[in-house]
Amino acid sequence: MATDYYAELGVDRNATDADIKKAYRKLARELHPDVNPDPGAQERFKRISAAYEVLTDPEKRRIVDLGGDPLAPGGGGGGSPFGGAGFNVGDIFDAFFGGGTGGGRGPQPRKRAGNDALIGMELDLSEAAFGVEKPLTLDTAVLCETCAGEGTAPGTHVDTCPQCQGRGEVQTVARTLLGQVMTTRACPRCGGTGTVIPTPCGTCGGDGRVRARRTVTVKVPAGVEDGMRIRMAGQGEVGPGGGPAGDVYVEVHERRHPTFTRDGDALHCELHLPMTAAALGTTIKLETLDGDEDVHVKPGTQTGTVVTVRGKGVPRLRSTGRGDLYVHVSVTTPTHLDPEQEELLRKLAALRGEEHPDGQAHDGGGLFGRLRDAFTGR
Repeated sequence: MATDYYAELGVDRNATDADIKKAYRKLARELHPDVNPDPGAQERFKRISAAYEVLTDPEKRRIVDLGGDPLAPGGGGGGSPFGGAGFNVGDIFDAFFGGGTGGGRGPQPRKRAGNDALIGMELDLSEAAFGVEKPLTLDTAVLCETCAGEGTAPGTHVDTCPQCQGRGEVQTVARTLLGQVMTTRACPRCGGTGTVIPTPCGTCGGDGRVRARRTVTVKVPAGVEDGMRIRMAGQGEVGPGGGPAGDVYVEVHERRHPTFTRDGDALHCELHLPMTAAALGTTIKLETLDGDEDVHVKPGTQTGTVVTVRGKGVPRLRSTGRGDLYVHVSVTTPTHLDPEQEELLRKLAALRGEEHPDGQAHDGGGLFGRLRDAFTGR
């Protein structure tokens, strides 16, 4: 069965050359071996490259439209769509996407910067509020002490790469669907550095770094919030060849507090008061982040009242001052009364004329009252 080259590129049979080129470029960016190492993706890249070569050649496309396969033996295509022996499918990618036809990049440094690391750290509310210094254990790459990052065995040194003669790159000429193209790519022998290590260091194997576990101290500033990251410059892994170390980013995760909830630099908590205390007023000793604090509740306090305690919230990050603590009052109605308590409450109700409340809601002249007056003409 003939290959469906249109389906390989995902275009219909009426596609223009521009449509075919656009579809090929999109797929090539996803499937090129330098981008996608999956073996299946590499095989697919070869197929879409063949499809592109066929569909952009008028004679070969005519054979496809007649039901033939120009690349099949005897099909008029003559075997491989890429012609010359030793052609690398990456060459066409270079030709399309600027991989370096002609000019060179020169040798790349053997020393390269190390990677950054992201590590989570859990903190209590008080630790996040007031700041803290905590130890952090890292399992990362450090400089090899045997070779001081050079990667060579003691008494030896690096040599010029015999394949690229120190240029760090090699050039090839191939016949492609674009014609004859000269491509420049990193030397496979030295990896683009222009040098090789004849005798690698026995400790690091030529990498210039080894794995090790170490402990560093994280300084958490006062006022840090959940999800924020603290940067520790130069504490990440050492780069290949003993290159500069990357950074460590410590992401803060604040544990839930049993009493307080946090909103920026403000703290909130709920205070349950007996009905009698809310009616008569009282002073409650509340445990805050700074210790015990007296909270004064006015007589006649209702559920939903918020008492503000100034300056007992969280210190402001990289600033002065602190937020406030907001105490949300919830009045508790007793559910179980002994006979004496019930009698006292009945006497109180009689004194206040509340033995038989009408049960009607009053809005105090608020929004609903104004709406009612508008409809009744009052």
